[in-house]
Amino acid sequence: MNPIFEFFFGQYSEYETIDVLLEVIAIIFGFLSVWYSKQNKVLVFPTGMISTIIFVYLLFKWELLGDMMINGYYFIMSVYGWYIWTRKIDETHVTPISRTTIEEKKISILIFLGTLLFVFLVYKTFDKWTSWVAYIDTLTTAIFFVGMWLMARRKLENWIFWIIGDLISIPLYFYKGFTFTSFQYLGFTFIAIFGYLAWKKSINSNQQTV
Repeated sequence: MNPIFEFFFGQYSEYETIDVLLEVIAIIFGFLSVWYSKQNKVLVFPTGMISTIIFVYLLFKWELLGDMMINGYYFIMSVYGWYIWTRKIDETHVTPISRTTIEEKKISILIFLGTLLFVFLVYKTFDKWTSWVAYIDTLTTAIFFVGMWLMARRKLENWIFWIIGDLISIPLYFYKGFTFTSFQYLGFTFIAIFGYLAWKKSINSNQQTV
């Protein structure tokens, strides 16, 4: 076998074919979700929900509790975000893209700290606090929890949390043996950067119009 191929994908030889196929399908829908988010389209949520359902199953099977909780939370927040994005603030306008308020920043801090504590307790309960990976999992879970909450509320700053979390996840998932998912987060990073720029441009355009 080609040593480069073995380096990146050798671990998949131990996985069931159906699980590899499901991971690829989840990644495709994950990309679609992030792309629709960049485009400010509500399809971000149904595509994201398909991806998260598949990942919850796979991560539960692979006993990756932190990652499973992230995706379970994504699903719940997708339902909430779907409502917020389609809720009309008047007869013709839905909830617009906006910057995070002081109050929302305070809530973001509480979500971040609360998630750190919650994930720590879960890992300790299931005796998963056994390596440095647990520390990184806890951190990325907290980052993504805040990012998803801000995205559900259509806040520009959600992209900053996605970018930070994605950059951490690229080497983390590769280390865990999920090369396809690692590549997914690499792609997510680029989309998130462009998403931030696109949303910022939209806010500036709306301010100039006003």
